[in-house]
Amino acid sequence: MEKTIYYFENSGEENTNKLIELVKIRREELGIDHIVVASASGSSGVKLTKSIGNPEVKIINVTHHAGFKGGDLIEVESQYKTELEEMGVQIYVGSHSLSGVGRGISNKFGGITPVEIIAATLRIFSQGVKVGVEISIMAADAGLIPTDLEVIAVGGTGKGLDSAIVLKPVHMGNFFDLKINEIIAMPRP
Repeated sequence: MEKTIYYFENSGEENTNKLIELVKIRREELGIDHIVVASASGSSGVKLTKSIGNPEVKIINVTHHAGFKGGDLIEVESQYKTELEEMGVQIYVGSHSLSGVGRGISNKFGGITPVEIIAATLRIFSQGVKVGVEISIMAADAGLIPTDLEVIAVGGTGKGLDSAIVLKPVHMGNFFDLKINEIIAMPRP
């Protein structure tokens, strides 16, 4: 099998529209019906959902956990929350699978946890690839995506989207059974 990977010159939100176009094409080629997208504000989730334009495709918008930016704030902006809900997109708010309590321990006592080492290793590819793996585990643990089918996971660096992978997700307890089957796109370092 021969497959092309699209590489962006830089990371960041300027790649969002092109990445969404690439995801749409590959989703159709593979017949994938589940997409999980990292979008803290919901803006990228709305753009992706409108571009996919197929209500049969189940899209999950994953945002940061409450308090990520302080207080009890949930970052999904009300206008995007409404649009996502009207389009049938589920919004997941929960702890990050590749940091969670481990980051709290590191912040308090120093050092690094094994989960943070896994996250750092995935960042060798790109921040967005790490995010894609992370949000697929989170969505699988919440019962929002299947673990017996391929899904597309879309993430980015800071704001916007710059990475997409095709993977077979797993629940957190089976992390090392996760399979990244394709990289659709990512930024070059």
